[in-house]
Amino acid sequence: MGKIATIEYFRVPPRWLFVKIVDEDGNTGWGEASLEGHTQAVEGCLDAWIERYVGFEADDIEHIWQMSWRTSFYRGGPVFMSALAGLDIALWDLKARKLGVPIYQLLGGKVRDKLKVYAWIGGDRPSDVQKQAQARKDQGFRSVKMNATEDLGWLDSPSILDDCVERLKSVKALGMDAGLDFHGRVHKPMAKQLAKILEPHRPLFIEEPLLSEHIGGIKNLSQLVSCPIALGERLHSRWDVRPFLEAGCVDILQPDVSHCGGISEMKRIAAMCEAYDIAIAPHCPLGPIALAACVQVDATLPNFAIQEMSLGIHYNVGGQDLTSYTKNPEVWKVANGYIELMNGPGLGIEIDEDQVRAFSKNQKAWVSPGFIGPGSEIREW
Repeated sequence: MGKIATIEYFRVPPRWLFVKIVDEDGNTGWGEASLEGHTQAVEGCLDAWIERYVGFEADDIEHIWQMSWRTSFYRGGPVFMSALAGLDIALWDLKARKLGVPIYQLLGGKVRDKLKVYAWIGGDRPSDVQKQAQARKDQGFRSVKMNATEDLGWLDSPSILDDCVERLKSVKALGMDAGLDFHGRVHKPMAKQLAKILEPHRPLFIEEPLLSEHIGGIKNLSQLVSCPIALGERLHSRWDVRPFLEAGCVDILQPDVSHCGGISEMKRIAAMCEAYDIAIAPHCPLGPIALAACVQVDATLPNFAIQEMSLGIHYNVGGQDLTSYTKNPEVWKVANGYIELMNGPGLGIEIDEDQVRAFSKNQKAWVSPGFIGPGSEIREW
């Protein structure tokens, strides 16, 4: 046993927030608390917990998780759960490194040796996706995801949806599967049309066809088409997930380990989904620590389907990418649509702390983009 001696966080480009925990014996763990566009809010939550948790036993991961959840009165939400995720992941990394085993060995052991993965193409203004898809295929990917549309009005011209179908057809012509992310930017009058015209072309899934607050609309849409419905990045705990399972309106759940309370909660969410015959495809357009945390959980899940990777995603600009901040970026090598399961201790990645500290100096917080319609109205990003 060893008490927590220090907790630090580092704001690094392109838009990530890393957490480092050291115990009194010098054991170290790294976590990721990235919450795109809300970095300062998460940092404020971490400041409060740093003051509270220094001196706690680092091995007592569940106790610290429950303390954070149950003694705060106000619970859940993206800020709170992202800050908790940073601590939780770091504590798992610390404990597993101290014991000299991968985290998945502490979660019951692995059920697979490699994991199916996909990468992004087609950013906020999707175009030229066939060329991007070919580049992904050349990298070893067999599946991709792209934004279904640009920003849309609440009710827009149906013709504006035609390009989405053509983009999907162009990717599938390469022999690849493609998920279509509606990104919550498509409202009900357009979403039902888009889902219906995509259906004959068999997307891998349609993601966030409506914003998660519209559970009734999502249920209705799920009964309209056979396309698998995926969502979950904006669900931050097992209690957020439960009504979607009970409504039977989701086929693939996409918890984000950096937004849902970390490894501890993602494992619990996945177990709930297994009972409802729902696949897990973790959301992760973030940094190497978040992806490594996902991989450690994925390795243990019977209902794991596919893992998102941020390699070369359109948000990773300025030179920093998934392969940054680590000394063993080769763990992310993709072959025939899969990555090999890491077998190193803890998260299985080795953080380059010098690089983290250098790039965190004077780093500004990332600001979420926004869309403005032709009438100066705000549209969903």
